[in-house]
Amino acid sequence: MAAYTEIDDAGSYFKAVAYTGTGSGAKVVTGVGFQPDNIFFKLRSGVYAWAGIDSVRGVTSILELDSNGGAATNSNYLASFDSDGFSTTATQDTGTNSSGTYMGFSWKAGTTSGIATNGSTTITPSAYSFNQTAGISIIKYEGNDTSGAKVAHGLGTIPQFAIFKNLDATETWSVYHEKLGNTKYLVMNTTAGSVTTTNRWNDTSPDSVNFTIGNSSAVNVTGEDVIAYCFADVKGYSKFGSYTGYDTDDGPFIYTGFRPALILIKRDSAGAWWLANSTVNPGNLDPITGVLRPNSTAAQTADASETLDILS
Repeated sequence: MAAYTEIDDAGSYFKAVAYTGTGSGAKVVTGVGFQPDNIFFKLRSGVYAWAGIDSVRGVTSILELDSNGGAATNSNYLASFDSDGFSTTATQDTGTNSSGTYMGFSWKAGTTSGIATNGSTTITPSAYSFNQTAGISIIKYEGNDTSGAKVAHGLGTIPQFAIFKNLDATETWSVYHEKLGNTKYLVMNTTAGSVTTTNRWNDTSPDSVNFTIGNSSAVNVTGEDVIAYCFADVKGYSKFGSYTGYDTDDGPFIYTGFRPALILIKRDSAGAWWLANSTVNPGNLDPITGVLRPNSTAAQTADASETLDILS
């Protein structure tokens, strides 16, 4: 049974903030509404890598969504997670604070002790932050190179979506989606279609306590740390699903139960990831003008073929 029912104020747990870098000193971004535990940064106005930073790894550990590289230590990106946002360093690194325009996608987790385990758990995360109300957990664990290992995820309900990245090695970002099932995974940093293999999820679906992993070095190798961002459906806040395209101008309607602030789409076959948000597209725009590609360093784009109405 889920540990939560519904969120009335979704903005208390996720916020997409657009801001302009200083190019000449530290940038303090407010208006997020909470102290973030995970932020994905992207330069909108130019070509530069995504920067993923979370409170579990700390502000100097940088991951690039569009790259298969491990975590890099860099003290020039983020100075702090603040009570109403975040502060960049004064170094004006292009990843977070040049003279361009940026998006910062922020999530709130916050519980850093008492993660649930059971008799099946074989890996207890070494560090974590989770929020069962918002259906998000950030877990860091060391692999054991054992197929069928079970990692505690902290959500208290079954995850529908999760993103895994080996921090210590050059390995792809591995994405689990409930609608693809436990025999397939997607790659966040490429345009590849879904891949069928047993070595990611061991052909086993997650349960309310544990995520089952295979023995791939991308998710489970002895002596190497992995970070996983796990998500669950929450009424009024988050929804993970699938749909079939029509290949016509008047496409399908996808019901979420709320007006999305962030929309992430990837087709099962080869094709780019597609991310839009209601911060830079506040109305029902045709085409969407603020498309970003998690698999690409490209600037924000607008394409007449990319049409989407963000509805209530």
